[in-house]
Amino acid sequence: MRLNADFSRRAVVTPDDYRWVASPTPGVERMMLDRVGEEVARATSLVRYAPNSTFPTHEHGGGEEILVLEGEFADEHGRYPAGHYLRNPIGTAHAPRVGDEGALIFVKLHQFSPDDTAQKVIDTRAGGWRSGLVEGLQVLPLHDFEGEHVALVRWAPNTRFQPHAHWGGEEILVLEGTFHDEHGAYPAGSWLRSPHRSQHTPFTGDDGALIYVKVGHLLPD
Repeated sequence: MRLNADFSRRAVVTPDDYRWVASPTPGVERMMLDRVGEEVARATSLVRYAPNSTFPTHEHGGGEEILVLEGEFADEHGRYPAGHYLRNPIGTAHAPRVGDEGALIFVKLHQFSPDDTAQKVIDTRAGGWRSGLVEGLQVLPLHDFEGEHVALVRWAPNTRFQPHAHWGGEEILVLEGTFHDEHGAYPAGSWLRSPHRSQHTPFTGDDGALIYVKVGHLLPD
């Protein structure tokens, strides 16, 4: 399967585009955002767990990155309510499960460098925000490795960032509010992937925005 698999092209998915498909595991559905491969794939997805569902034990052959969006995700190592950010490097394994609330997670698979071995559990609700590069921005760093940077960025209403180019590309998931640039408006639930050396001028309107953002991970081979 190849879905949004040309990483030299811009890709945008909004909630109006969602098409949930069943996974091989009952009670687990996926909204595929990009994918190269079949069941074992380089993949970026939203994954929806029905209440009291489980997923088989599996090893992370290429690493796994998770942001819990709704409900509570859990495994044999712990419980992770909405707002938790997880990194499970290559060679780790777990057996996911959820409780009565179910869960919605954003997950990226098979996208780790073999040298990126940091296992992380971060409760983003606990604080640690820093001032951003312009007034109205706050940044919560989550991960940095060899030019790849992951963070949450909170945009106050009516904030504008300077025009800039994306060295190594940029990927955004809009978590709250509406994110804008000269190409369009992206409500909560929208996913954007911009290629290496692309450019834009982002801003917010009256509702502000909270976004997950990853940069530097889309350099051409």
